[in-house]
Amino acid sequence: MVSTFHGIETAKRSLNTQTAALNTTGHNISNANTAGYSRQVVSMKASESMEAYGLNRSVVRGQMGTGVEFTAIERVRQTFLDDQYRNENSSLGGWSIRYDTLNKLETIMNEPSDTGMRKVMDNFWNAWSDLSQDPQDVTNRKIVKETTLALTDALNQTSKQLDALETDLTSNITLKTTEMNSLLQSVADLNGNITKLESLGDNPNDLRDQRDYAIDKLSKLANVQVTQLDNGYQVTVAGQMVVTGSELTPVTADGLQAAFTGGTLTGGEVYGMVLSRDRYVADYKNQMNQLANTLANGNIEVTLPKGTVLPEGTVLNTGPNNTAVTYSNANNNRTLTSDLKVTVQGINGLHQLGYTISGTTPTKGDAFFTSKDGAAITAGNITLNPDIQSDPNKIATSLRVDGTGTTDEKVILGNNALAMAMANLKNVKFDFGAALSSPTSVDDYFSSIAGQLGVQTQEAERQSQNAQLLTEQVDLSRQSVSGVSLDEEMSNLIKFQHAYSASSRFMTTFDQLLDKLINSTGRVGL
Repeated sequence: MVSTFHGIETAKRSLNTQTAALNTTGHNISNANTAGYSRQVVSMKASESMEAYGLNRSVVRGQMGTGVEFTAIERVRQTFLDDQYRNENSSLGGWSIRYDTLNKLETIMNEPSDTGMRKVMDNFWNAWSDLSQDPQDVTNRKIVKETTLALTDALNQTSKQLDALETDLTSNITLKTTEMNSLLQSVADLNGNITKLESLGDNPNDLRDQRDYAIDKLSKLANVQVTQLDNGYQVTVAGQMVVTGSELTPVTADGLQAAFTGGTLTGGEVYGMVLSRDRYVADYKNQMNQLANTLANGNIEVTLPKGTVLPEGTVLNTGPNNTAVTYSNANNNRTLTSDLKVTVQGINGLHQLGYTISGTTPTKGDAFFTSKDGAAITAGNITLNPDIQSDPNKIATSLRVDGTGTTDEKVILGNNALAMAMANLKNVKFDFGAALSSPTSVDDYFSSIAGQLGVQTQEAERQSQNAQLLTEQVDLSRQSVSGVSLDEEMSNLIKFQHAYSASSRFMTTFDQLLDKLINSTGRVGL
């Protein structure tokens, strides 16, 4: 038997349900610009119907409806799109850092430009060429000194900037590790809170959004995988399980480095930083060190002209099968009777075959380049020999002496053979050892460094742009499902408002019916 007040109850259910729908719509509108928010919907269903009117049992076919009720407030989200977005986001994080690092390397190299390394090297070779025109001119000697110092300073500065970039990347890895642990702690805490609420039968939609948003941000830092368990998300970062339920195992910079080495750290900003530091920066540091060391000591093949008088005791591998030969007065072989093709160790080796114009007796040239710290020459420590810095006359330019005997010899000051040989080194091929399969000139070697950097930067820019585009496309797809459309919400708002108004009218109508039934029925004549 249906209650007399059945209609009131039906209207009440409808009002409650439409109110919930209106409140949820308002919640969606309020969070239209909230990062990570997923729109929510109210699931409605017809409430349980009942037997129609009858004294004992109704013979009417069908049942009497009792209105509507809402069963859940759910967020609209697709896990597939979340996984896709996070994969693309990791790729974007890695390529954006690589592109940024390569851009900084291009700034350090500063090529092509009128103030870069190539310009300094050109000035160095030109200074030797000018000195060969007048080897006794003190101005030309000072210019060779200053251009050499400019070259070594440029190498020192480049090395210093590369070291600073390496240090900066290492510091940023540590900072990003801290950021990752903060996000992971949030995920673990949210796992705990969500599990508690779900155990009470609630749908903590907003907390789930916050947890997913933290995972989204985490995916920008490293490759991350998420598995839904009964006690919340299980999060794996770079192959390492770091969150299970509310339990957190913090990541460390050393752990991420090991993951990179082991091949499990494959994406994200941290991956980009480790790769940029260990591959790009380390490679260009090695190449610049190789350039500096080879310029000073790399094997080169030069031809000493006939008439050259080698300094007493000079040892060259000019014998059969490149055996060592000592050139001395005792061996009567110091003066070359014909052109001699010989291999020497870079500018230092060639400089030590000539004579300076310092002093009154012939003095052979010393090592032209030295290191500031006594270690092997690198881009960071190379400098002009301090003795030459204090006295440019110690720059060797002559390959000849006249006179006989140790005490009677005098340097032929106007001889420019060594200065010319130095100037010609611009086009001579240096042996860069294992760095290159075949010798090449210093200029070409540096050009290859600049060219390699340009190609790598171009490729990183392309990959970064592609990753950005793909990430945006996936995010748009995700927003089309989970995002809040104000137009749609306004439409829903009007729809639910009308439903609420109609339900109110229904309740008013039924109230009037009951008023007639209770207060007016059976009162004829009163």
